[in-house]
Amino acid sequence: MSVDLSRAASFLAGHGRLLDRRRFELLLGETKPDAVLAALDGYRNGDGGYGWGLEPDLRAPESQPGGALHAFEVFEDIAPATTSRAIELCDWLDSVTLPDGGLPFALPVVDASACAPFWAEADHTVSALQSTAFAAGAALRVAAHDPAVTAHPWLARATQYCFDAIGALDSAPHAIALAFAVRFLDTAYERYPAAAPLLARLAQFVPDTGLVPVQGGSEGETMRALSFAPVPGSPASALLGDGVIDAELDRLATQQQDDGGWTVDFASSSPAATLEWRGYATVGAVLTLKRAGRLRAG
Repeated sequence: MSVDLSRAASFLAGHGRLLDRRRFELLLGETKPDAVLAALDGYRNGDGGYGWGLEPDLRAPESQPGGALHAFEVFEDIAPATTSRAIELCDWLDSVTLPDGGLPFALPVVDASACAPFWAEADHTVSALQSTAFAAGAALRVAAHDPAVTAHPWLARATQYCFDAIGALDSAPHAIALAFAVRFLDTAYERYPAAAPLLARLAQFVPDTGLVPVQGGSEGETMRALSFAPVPGSPASALLGDGVIDAELDRLATQQQDDGGWTVDFASSSPAATLEWRGYATVGAVLTLKRAGRLRAG
């Protein structure tokens, strides 16, 4: 299957955030990492964390673990280039990590306007596997090319928390938390001996189709195979049936809409977030296809 990159660029020009337009240009080799980092800086706070709607459904200005995930995604995009912003983000995460090594699902916000209730009403006094796994997993992917992130003490604390929390599971976690936990272990697999048995443990909760409905989500909202293992041949891909990832990559390529963008299967909390998620999903789809060696321009 082929992707129409020109139509994707047109969609982003009309509807995407500057950050997503820069990320798209970077993956096509049309801009430099500095341009992407400059766009990301618009969401950065003086404490080293990220807010201001970098997570589209969390529009409050305060730095948040959700913002950290998206910032680390950008730091992964710019590889092999590195930035001191990644270490500054690790410093901020270290400052808000709870005593057990985990991150709260979200931190308090002063003005919850247009924020999804699950962010605005989160308990900031307890650690959450979902937020810790998504931040630590993304940081581990950055650490693959940034030794300073590898050596940061926050990453060691968060990694150990995730190992402990996953090891303590006696039932399936929420579908989104499950996907982030699997992705975290997939990334940690080559560097940490603890990852392999824990990934095998989570296999009982992941059907070989990779389809896990999201409890409490929109009608039809589902974690799919690429949420667990976006690259064929990765450790996490062994949890899925033969041919499932290839079929999902084919499906992803066909999901490009007539306007050039991709959609998401969940509801947004504001009109701005609805468009921003589409831009984010469009960049994510093209990146996933490229990293899987499946990107062909139509």
